[in-house]
Amino acid sequence: MRIMLNAMSFFPGKMGGMETYFRKLYENLQLIDSDNHYQVVCGDDVAREFASLNANFEVVSIRRYPTHDLRRYIFSLLRRGTGFDYIKWAMKRVPTDVVHHPFTIMYPLYLEVPTVLTFWDMQHEYLPDFFSNRELKIRKAHFRSSCFAATRIIVATNFTKQSLIERYEIDPGKIDVISVGYGAEYRVINNPELLDGIRKKYDLARPFLYYPAATWPHKNHLRLLGALKYLMEHFRFEGDLVLTGVVMHAHNEILREIDRLGLSGRVKVLGYLPYGDLPGLYNLARLHVFPSLFEGFGIPLVEAMACGCPTVCSNISSISEVIGDAGVMFDPTSIEDIAESIWSVWSDDAKLADMRREGLRRVVLFDWKNTVRNTIEVYRKASDS
Repeated sequence: MRIMLNAMSFFPGKMGGMETYFRKLYENLQLIDSDNHYQVVCGDDVAREFASLNANFEVVSIRRYPTHDLRRYIFSLLRRGTGFDYIKWAMKRVPTDVVHHPFTIMYPLYLEVPTVLTFWDMQHEYLPDFFSNRELKIRKAHFRSSCFAATRIIVATNFTKQSLIERYEIDPGKIDVISVGYGAEYRVINNPELLDGIRKKYDLARPFLYYPAATWPHKNHLRLLGALKYLMEHFRFEGDLVLTGVVMHAHNEILREIDRLGLSGRVKVLGYLPYGDLPGLYNLARLHVFPSLFEGFGIPLVEAMACGCPTVCSNISSISEVIGDAGVMFDPTSIEDIAESIWSVWSDDAKLADMRREGLRRVVLFDWKNTVRNTIEVYRKASDS
């Protein structure tokens, strides 16, 4: 088969878990699949991100004009006035048997070949107040239509599959549930010198809670900050909270809340970090906390388990499906419940050790090799449709 991986909507450093997924999919397809031919179609500005290690893989770049470029404006007018779509025209010139759209929206929508869509979540259907009217309009215009147009749909959890069936009335027969894996770099690190280097680099002198998440409103940073304050006042909590992730819409509000609560000396906002430093942070953290209000999967849950970092997390959407019995769950709308759940683990060394062991046992279910093999099988299903 000739398989096109559509990376025209790939923007490094701005996509959170979807970026991790696509990078690891591309990396592991190259390691496993020597039978099929792959074309990664991407903007010319990101082509350097896709090193080819397998002769069956090639990168096809399409000129992606910046917002201020007159040519982009002209192409936009052409698309609206005549229906001519420059990106669609360029992609149709690449011969292929199956196109994989990995980022929830299928664009271009119709390429006259079988299509596979990885659909992440429909958060706006559950939490519409977190979206602007413009973003809601875009999602309502493209999410459902993309699902109907796709030949096959990949989702990471049964929760998302049921959401597609119940909210969008998608045929369950064309939905495949394939868990996301974790990279080999996420592991228990028995290298004190390496870990000490990470500790010094980010000034991590005290034991800390770790929350890696872009600063979207649904990531629930504000209640986590409230829980930290509660821990300090009610349990004499002496640890820090370390936050990493891409800067998004709620970032300034989070910074203001840190100041308002008097937490500036106890919260480290590190932002978007080099990918290679993240396993070290999981290894150094005493506890991983994940208070998100909505997830289609929750890749950090798997990364934390792989690093032997115990997790306390929300009891909503797909999170319980991923963490299983390896984590302690709380009501993410309750500051008190978040704080008390954190303390119940933080203050109990035996419980921490049990959770590390349980996480390492569970994480073997999330193997990228299985993810890739199952994805290739979906390509075959789509091609045969």
